[in-house]
Amino acid sequence: MEAPPSVFPLRSAELVAFAATTDAARSRAFYEGKLGLKFVAEDPYMLVLESGGTRLRLQKGPELTTVPRTVLGWRVRDIESTVKGLAADGVAIEHYDWIKQSDGIAEFPDGSRVAWFRDPDGNILSVAQTAY
Repeated sequence: MEAPPSVFPLRSAELVAFAATTDAARSRAFYEGKLGLKFVAEDPYMLVLESGGTRLRLQKGPELTTVPRTVLGWRVRDIESTVKGLAADGVAIEHYDWIKQSDGIAEFPDGSRVAWFRDPDGNILSVAQTAY
């Protein structure tokens, strides 16, 4: 007798993140050289990196449209030292008028603290220290 299909077939599957780039060499220098992601592979269609066991597939293309929201984020244990480390590596922390930030870090009512920055293509990335 055949086993019934899982009700939640993706619950234990590995998550893969996607973003886009117009310049793979520039993106590799940023993600690998400044953020410390591990290079996995590259082909004519994408650049693959890894962070904390999650694969990031940067899709190559001649153009891209950025969105005005975070596309990738990392949960960190110590946001202050992470932000200082990013700044020391030349990564500019974003400052927004819509939220109060101290040293580039915003604090939310639940105690979460977030800082944002951009990759070379303008994609918005974040680091967050969260309670959950």
